[in-house]
Amino acid sequence: MIPLAALMHFTPASQVYALAYSVGILVFCLFAQKRRLLTEGIGYVAMTGLIGGLLGANVGQFLATSGGTGKSVLGGILGGYLAVMLAKKRLGLVRPTGDLFAVALMAGEAVGRWGCFLGGCCGGRECTLPWAIAGHHPTQLYLSAACALIFVLLLVAETYRRPAENGLWYLQGVLYCPARFVIEFFRDGATRHGGLSTAQWACLVGFVFFVYKLAKEKPFATVSTLPLP
Repeated sequence: MIPLAALMHFTPASQVYALAYSVGILVFCLFAQKRRLLTEGIGYVAMTGLIGGLLGANVGQFLATSGGTGKSVLGGILGGYLAVMLAKKRLGLVRPTGDLFAVALMAGEAVGRWGCFLGGCCGGRECTLPWAIAGHHPTQLYLSAACALIFVLLLVAETYRRPAENGLWYLQGVLYCPARFVIEFFRDGATRHGGLSTAQWACLVGFVFFVYKLAKEKPFATVSTLPLP
């Protein structure tokens, strides 16, 4: 998953990883500006979220593979979320920032999965389908396409529905979890428990959580009162 160590080596994959981080930060800042959240404190929150996400990605992969190395996106999401909550509490920020991270995460992963593809990690099982690459499912590209589509859907929802704050964050979870769940069936080498990978179990829990939040808070039932840029 976008290994940070790979950025230390000048390879095609490392260049794509660097681009992915840059795209994520750029989208975050642009969306923060749109939401009137582009303040000095929000930059600190963004960097804290990035660091927390990297730590969570490492720990998540370590736990999921019983000591293996690499990065877990789901672990990164959890780590980044907790880090952001702590940073906001320290700064006294009360406005939700989930929507900012939702669009930034999808944009960054859509690009970063191409780095995984070029680096040869996160590959799929063997197959004989016409679009197979080297005889395997290009699961990295499946995920890239899924994230790109979700990113577009989030922008459409923001433009035409203007949901209440955190609405895009919940919507992103409802869309990403099932997409990742399905794609996991085509990935190779995942440790499985009860027929499902660790990521799939996490997606099930995440999907229930995000559906619950959407149903409870109904962010799409009312138009956001935020001023248009």
